[in-house]
Amino acid sequence: MVPRMKEKYRKDIIEKIKKDFSYKNSMQVPRLDKIVLNMGMGEAIDNKKLLEAAVDEMTLISGQKPVRTKAKKSVASFKVRKGMEIGCKVTLRGDRMYEFLDRFINIALPRVRDFRGVSKDSFDGRGNFAVGIKEQIIFPEIDYDKVEKVHGMDIVICTTAKTDEEAKKLLEYFGMPYSK
Repeated sequence: MVPRMKEKYRKDIIEKIKKDFSYKNSMQVPRLDKIVLNMGMGEAIDNKKLLEAAVDEMTLISGQKPVRTKAKKSVASFKVRKGMEIGCKVTLRGDRMYEFLDRFINIALPRVRDFRGVSKDSFDGRGNFAVGIKEQIIFPEIDYDKVEKVHGMDIVICTTAKTDEEAKKLLEYFGMPYSK
């Protein structure tokens, strides 16, 4: 079965963006490349169980097993040594990426407390969009009663767009709720 967002992209979004930016070929239209979820767990230095819980929650949210990230260099003031496991990340591509985007836009973001939309300034200049969320419990897969500690995560949506304007339009057509 084809994900809803992928179908929407093929049927509606390609034509709209072709018209907006006057592309001649549908292969010129920007598309989603990947979505990267990252969870930095600074508290994992003292308590290894927190990292285990974060890995399990990331697996539930993304649908695939995360890679544990290690410290690149030692920082004495943070009690971090080079090579210590301090987080986890997942790169989603293909159907899983579209499924995640659908759940993120339509289910998770509306569950954020006092949500007024995501910032339009979160683009990096090359068509990639980054958003940080403060609580992992906005995802329906996470059982609130089993959460040991509430922590946030970074979500980076990478597109093939050349400019931020193209990427903004692409995500807007996918239904990204921008702030006014």
